[in-house]
Amino acid sequence: MKRTIAAVVMMLAVFGATFAQMEQHISWKFSTKNLGDNKVELICEASIDDGWHVYSSELPEGTAVPTNIELEQSTAYKGIEGIIEEPKPTAHYDETFEAELKWFEKKATFKKVVQLTQEGDVTIKGYIESMICNDQTCMPPEMVDFELKVSSTAPVTAEVATTEAGEEEEESYWAIFLLAFGGGLAALLTPCVFPMIPMTVSFFTKTSSTKAAGIRNGIQYGISIIVIYLILGVAVSAIFGASALNELSTNVWFNLFFALLLVVFAVSFFGAFEIVMPSSWVNFATKGEEKGGFIGTFFMAFTLALVSFSCTGPIVGALLVKAATGGYMGPIVGMLGFSSALALPFAFFAAFPGYLNSLPKSGGWLNSVKVILGFLELAFAFKFLSVADMTMGWHILEREVFIAIWVAIFGAMGFYLLGKIRLPHDSPMEYVPVSRFVFALAVFGFTIYMLPGIWGAPVNLISGMPPSKDYSESPFGVGYQAPVSSGGGSAHVEMPEGMHYGPQGIPAFDDYDKALAYSKKVNKPILLDFTGKGCTNCRKMEDKVWSNTNVKKLLTEDYILVSLYVDIRKKLDEPYISELTGKKIRTVGQKWAEFQMERYQQQGQPYYVIIDENETTLNTPVAYDPDIKKYQNWLEDGIQKYKNR
Repeated sequence: MKRTIAAVVMMLAVFGATFAQMEQHISWKFSTKNLGDNKVELICEASIDDGWHVYSSELPEGTAVPTNIELEQSTAYKGIEGIIEEPKPTAHYDETFEAELKWFEKKATFKKVVQLTQEGDVTIKGYIESMICNDQTCMPPEMVDFELKVSSTAPVTAEVATTEAGEEEEESYWAIFLLAFGGGLAALLTPCVFPMIPMTVSFFTKTSSTKAAGIRNGIQYGISIIVIYLILGVAVSAIFGASALNELSTNVWFNLFFALLLVVFAVSFFGAFEIVMPSSWVNFATKGEEKGGFIGTFFMAFTLALVSFSCTGPIVGALLVKAATGGYMGPIVGMLGFSSALALPFAFFAAFPGYLNSLPKSGGWLNSVKVILGFLELAFAFKFLSVADMTMGWHILEREVFIAIWVAIFGAMGFYLLGKIRLPHDSPMEYVPVSRFVFALAVFGFTIYMLPGIWGAPVNLISGMPPSKDYSESPFGVGYQAPVSSGGGSAHVEMPEGMHYGPQGIPAFDDYDKALAYSKKVNKPILLDFTGKGCTNCRKMEDKVWSNTNVKKLLTEDYILVSLYVDIRKKLDEPYISELTGKKIRTVGQKWAEFQMERYQQQGQPYYVIIDENETTLNTPVAYDPDIKKYQNWLEDGIQKYKNR
């Protein structure tokens, strides 16, 4: 009896220690809100421990695991396509992933719209997948199930947590405003707009009875320009709404459409053809000018917007897409910034017409500005194509191809600036102005900087534009050979089934059972590498520690490396219920995360364990520690323990 009680106490102690290690650091609350038209908003509210953060639903590919809401298939409901609606996250540049990652601290609310397709009571089932990290480690991605009852005939009400945007939203709006303001300044230097400045201001000063009247008319003209573009921003937000606007950055078909649109505008800027508004629209606006007063001034501004569309349209379109990330207010703030820059010189020169003489004369340089904008439009078109390509997994526009295209585009821009390339509407150029020459040098410098990126260089200046290194033909760079031989050179090794070149070109398995079987065959210890695709510290260990010659040699020649990724989303053939947590295990990543927790009572990555072919742990496992010598000593100790068994 005493032995039985002791055994029970021991089991409780073991399970207590196990569950004590299962640090949650995040809790979820689920609710719904009726939106009408048989649409329900699914609301997932996260409470996050101090010092920890949960990632946004939008992250660059090949980095951390984004938060995602997944619904179980049902005939009673379906999820509305598009990304999850969320508050504005904080952004942090991560040197390891060479990308900007976004996350939330303390609290966050994620929402998804669900369309009910069946009358009566409906039970919505699914799960939210998230990954949380602190400055030292990351927890494996966790899938938390939810089950919510709603009705397609009666209103569904629930208290919805509101997230304060505060300073983060203000910073975002300021960024959108300044970007749009810069776009407005660029539009001023196009041949559609620049010549209108002296013409319009001269008209106001000549037709005004007094200087004060001229100033008043000029200011009214500037305000009218702002109002017209604000109406455009409000219309875009009202028609599409915040959720649909956010979809623009990730929707495959929209990215393809906008890439094609930018190519068309770029070709137009190069001089192949002219894009103009219908003449009936322009005539209507011109007739409105005859009414005089503020209405006449407003129609003059409206005429400017229509006539200059061929130059301003591509810039406005690109700004609206960028501004869409700011939610409902994004396009409004963006158009306020763009129109303010556009209206500023008209109001200023109307007030101080004497300064008109200081403006440079119209000429061929205006067309050059337009052509340069065409090069930029063409470059950004491939960014939109890249998003579509990565989303669909086509592998057509991989990193090397993308950078090569950008090198070609900016190289051509440099030759154009030097006058080596002439396009249809360019004026003859006897010599290269100093300002143009300096600009060409800067463009060539940028082009040469990008060149090594084709062969695997990081090219951090354009980080976030090209696809990640994982999405490339040669993830380790052109000419890379692995693994290292005992002599320090490189040699190719015939690898068994299931083994591949892993981090730093070290042969590795990603399946535990295959690694175990191979270990028994070759009599070598196994290094279990619990890692994650989105684990920053894992990449730091691989880049800074595993790249060391001695460490690399040990891992290649003396160990069987098996990398178990806890955030792989590949679905298991047969999901199962975890005996440890009672949760449904759906993916390969969840399987390895549970294996780590069950076997070693640990959740964080990276986590390294040395075992023999009998699955016996040979020495004390270690976690993240960038000390190369310490890690090398730990590996050598494992080999010695393996030999002394």
